Amino acid sequence: MDLHTSYLGLPLRSPLLASASPLSQTADGVRELADAGVGAVVLYSLFEEQIRLQELRDFEVSAMHEDSFGEATSYFPEVELGTDGATPYLKHLENCVAAVDIPVIASLNGSSLDGWSDMAKRMESAGAAAIEVNPYAVPGNLNVSSSGIEERHVEIVQTVKAAVGVPVAMKLSPFFSATGAMCRQLDEAGVDGLVLFNRFLQPDIDIETLEVHPAVSLSAPNEAGLARTWVAILRGRVQASLAATTGVETGADVAKYLLAGADVVMTASALLRHGPGYAAVLLAELAAWMERKQYATVDAFRGLLAVGTGVDASGYERAGYVAALTHAKETYGDFLIRD
Repeated sequence: MDLHTSYLGLPLRSPLLASASPLSQTADGVRELADAGVGAVVLYSLFEEQIRLQELRDFEVSAMHEDSFGEATSYFPEVELGTDGATPYLKHLENCVAAVDIPVIASLNGSSLDGWSDMAKRMESAGAAAIEVNPYAVPGNLNVSSSGIEERHVEIVQTVKAAVGVPVAMKLSPFFSATGAMCRQLDEAGVDGLVLFNRFLQPDIDIETLEVHPAVSLSAPNEAGLARTWVAILRGRVQASLAATTGVETGADVAKYLLAGADVVMTASALLRHGPGYAAVLLAELAAWMERKQYATVDAFRGLLAVGTGVDASGYERAGYVAALTHAKETYGDFLIRD
């Protein structure tokens, strides 16, 4: 079976990508993912706040020793001082690019337009095949309107696109007042790819210590429905590549996303659960399904179950909802359905 595909204009050997996760924190980890057959690796995200914090720490260490005697060279701290808190990430990016023969995509979360632009340029110079912008932020400011949030996303895409020559993808949350319209705005702004969807860390509460803790949970297949729905709707309606993420556990989950119209399928949770080598299992299961269904290439079935471009997407989804309710009533009885 031929698993070759493309994403963001990049030729890939398979449609399975390793999305941002702790597995990409070392070059050896990235190499393991590549050895297992993924088409590309998205590095963990670099947050602008981390850069600023590192620069502040470097400054404080330097200031502590600025009055030391020059003769006592062994007294100086053995740290990489100075001037660029992003240096460790960029060096890591360079090492990963040198370690594998598949595209390495850098992930960036900025907090200022200058930060988005500056870091994207540096990532490109360090060898990133593409930039995934990840505007991870919960809009907790009640004074910011939905249109203001949407305009900010468009502005980020335009800023980064103007700064680099490599492809730019945006990882979106599903929490927009009109997700489809937001995707179309980004498409018109020139984004090369849309990654659907981000998952926010959500707080947990310890009722004994009365403390709030950030909770990290891995995704499950039953969470894939929302992303799959939007992939199916957007297929053929935007020019940008479509990457699906969330809820991938088996090769069947990969196939479902591709049938809905995804160009590539990203996973982190399954690889964290089972290890980097599990990517080979997912690809083997996908290839076995393709052989059973007699699909020689991924392109032969991609988008087969997407919403047709001549179909009203709203009506399509409403019809599906009504059909699901009817099926539930027939299966469980009216007493379980409270619409």
